Amino acid sequence: MKFPGVSVVLPILNEERFLEHAIEAILAQRYEGDLEVILALGPSKDKTNEIAERLHQKDPRVVLVNSPSGRTAAGLNLAIKEATFEIICRIDGHAEISETYIRDAVEIMNETGAVNVGGIMAAVGKTPFEGAVATAMRSPLGVGGARFHIGGKAGPADTVYLGVFKKSALDEVGLYDERFTRAQDWELNYRLRQSGGIIWFDPRLIVTYRPRPTLRTLSKQYFEYGRWRHAVVRTHKGTANYRYLAPPLATLIIFMSLIAGAIFHPLLFIPALTYAAAVLLGSFVIGKNVFEKIALSSVLVTMHISWGIGYLFSPRKLIS
Repeated sequence: MKFPGVSVVLPILNEERFLEHAIEAILAQRYEGDLEVILALGPSKDKTNEIAERLHQKDPRVVLVNSPSGRTAAGLNLAIKEATFEIICRIDGHAEISETYIRDAVEIMNETGAVNVGGIMAAVGKTPFEGAVATAMRSPLGVGGARFHIGGKAGPADTVYLGVFKKSALDEVGLYDERFTRAQDWELNYRLRQSGGIIWFDPRLIVTYRPRPTLRTLSKQYFEYGRWRHAVVRTHKGTANYRYLAPPLATLIIFMSLIAGAIFHPLLFIPALTYAAAVLLGSFVIGKNVFEKIALSSVLVTMHISWGIGYLFSPRKLIS
């Protein structure tokens, strides 16, 4: 098999902690074809751009493009337009790919005819708190049944994490929709599927993901997930499913239970107490150590409620 050239594209903003490791993992790929790595550099407030310049000077395969807005979709589109090769591999600056990731993805793409292939978002924390978030993200209790979080059999999927694309397919649907700050991957994969393309999940494709380091940043992340998921549902009618609707419904029930229990009768606290008991029990079951068993309850509640509130209060003007 002749391996085609691959353009790896990364939207970069404030990735000082992880960028060098992410690029090293890409350049160390066991891949027989040509590689280029295109970094769309946003207006970072840390030393990210200095690190990127150093990586470029060290290896000319690292190409730098300016992304003035710093927005993910805009940066990806700028990098894709700069790409030399037909295969586009999307990576994030805080993610690390396994050493055969690109080779495996290209082989899977050839075998399946898919326009996008992707695998598992393998959350791995460096601190105890990040470890608890990682455990939640890899459990159905935290994120539902999405295969790219918890694994599963290879096959067609609605969406995958990041992805390795055919550039021609991206060009056909108009690249990423730059109106979307979040959920741009799901939205793009929806349009690729609507145009007749296959999105393929394969658990052999593993990307190490670094979770948020605090409850505050985790809450902000999942609040934005909820807001933008609702924006996708409004933009593409009929795309809502139980996994996306569960957090807002649970949030409504919990708050109604708390209010009704306080105003009318203590028995009306039962739904909220049932949820709390389920979270506590679940945390004890999935926690890998004593710290996680204790911390996971706050992590799970933060993920569920932040997503739910974001979804419920997502403004229509989010997409103009």
